Amino acid sequence: MNKQYLSGFTAILIAILITAPGIAGAGPKTACNVPNVYENVTAYDAHKILEQRGVFLLDVRTQAEYDYSHIAGAKLIPLKNVPVHDPVSLSDNKLLPNRMKELPKNKNTKIVVYCYTGKRGGIASQMIADAGYKRVYNIKDDKTDQAGLPAWVNAGYPVVIDSVKWAANYPHYL
Repeated sequence: MNKQYLSGFTAILIAILITAPGIAGAGPKTACNVPNVYENVTAYDAHKILEQRGVFLLDVRTQAEYDYSHIAGAKLIPLKNVPVHDPVSLSDNKLLPNRMKELPKNKNTKIVVYCYTGKRGGIASQMIADAGYKRVYNIKDDKTDQAGLPAWVNAGYPVVIDSVKWAANYPHYL
């Protein structure tokens, strides 16, 4: 390539490199829409979060599961009907998708969600995050796969129990 063409080519290349970033940034500014997500946390981490003020604790299991045992202070709003755990079938208006208005109005409120295995808790947590809540935590340890109420109990934290049901099913623990 001859020197005359090479210097012309270099000048054009430098001009493009100088102006390209300005042209690229000249378009309209749009917000980057990152979807809201929830965070899986261990029972230990959930306990630490719950020690803070103004945290909303949500149990998404069935009424029968809740009556059997639950974490003190938990608000029960079942995610769905689970006949294997509760033969009573609730109408749709009594399930979480139609009771989201019962969650705190402040979307920055910390919400800790739990179920029994972490599965319903994960679904509910994503639903809550999709509704715009920014600090949603599901009790599920991704490393050990312990989740929900069993993880809470295995970590040594207390639960409210129905002593009659416990005596009938677990007399050796009383």
